[in-house]
Amino acid sequence: MSEKSKANKKFGTVALIGKYKSPEVAESLQSLATYLRGEGRRLLLEEGTAAAGTPGYPSYTCPVASYETIGAEADVAIVIGGDGTLLHSARRLAEFGVPLVGVNLGRLGFMTDIARNAMIDGVKDLLAGRFTTEQRFLLAAEVLRDNERMFQTLALNDVVVGKGDVGRMIELEVRVDGEFLYVLRADGMIVATPTGSTAYALSANGPILHPAVPGIAVVPLCPHALSYRPITISDRSVIELVLLAPHDGTAHFDGQMRIETRAGDCVRIARSSHSVTLLHPPSYSYFAMLREKLHWSATSRH
Repeated sequence: MSEKSKANKKFGTVALIGKYKSPEVAESLQSLATYLRGEGRRLLLEEGTAAAGTPGYPSYTCPVASYETIGAEADVAIVIGGDGTLLHSARRLAEFGVPLVGVNLGRLGFMTDIARNAMIDGVKDLLAGRFTTEQRFLLAAEVLRDNERMFQTLALNDVVVGKGDVGRMIELEVRVDGEFLYVLRADGMIVATPTGSTAYALSANGPILHPAVPGIAVVPLCPHALSYRPITISDRSVIELVLLAPHDGTAHFDGQMRIETRAGDCVRIARSSHSVTLLHPPSYSYFAMLREKLHWSATSRH
């Protein structure tokens, strides 16, 4: 089933996901489950969320499901937590095209845009068909060692190749579409999607990319020479980062997975064939979100 057709269904089956072991998440899940059952919706509780049902958690009294089952059966997944929870869920559900709705119980909440105190009203809008749909692309990343793939994964925010735990810079040979760009001496390199441009890349002075921009940000992390500047390239490009001897390093994916890399390893990054569908409340505005989260001037002087 296509992402568009899933987003346009009546949301008869709703998956609930919440990763943090906190009373706030438990209370919100229970309230949401009670409301959705009252609306006659079939519920699926993600199995990792259910496993977090340690003492102090309420019983959700709905079927427990794997991400694979959610992908096959759910019409929408409601994620309660922070952006990290949504990142994890997005990667797991990307291949299935299940649209995601984020309820923010984290800190910044760039992607989880329904406030906890407006959760039920936001879900009412969703069930009534009052929402906007937005596509976000992911990165497909792989680590090659001696020309053999030793690791592969997806990233919605970014791929970071860094120096790991050592207290010195590393050197990376950077190629774009097979063409040599430069050798970078730095703490590392961040390769970010528009979604990830407001994450780690932003703290490294990378550009903010609107989600509609078909680009990938390549952002040096604390380069030895200040002439190494962030650059935005086409989302059709393939980026290769090769660790040069004698330096080893670490590759991070959305800040949630990591793999130790050796000198000579190549981290290859390209746009994935999968994308994530985010459903936003009617009042959602990307620019308003930036103003709020980044504390920009909030009023016009016209």
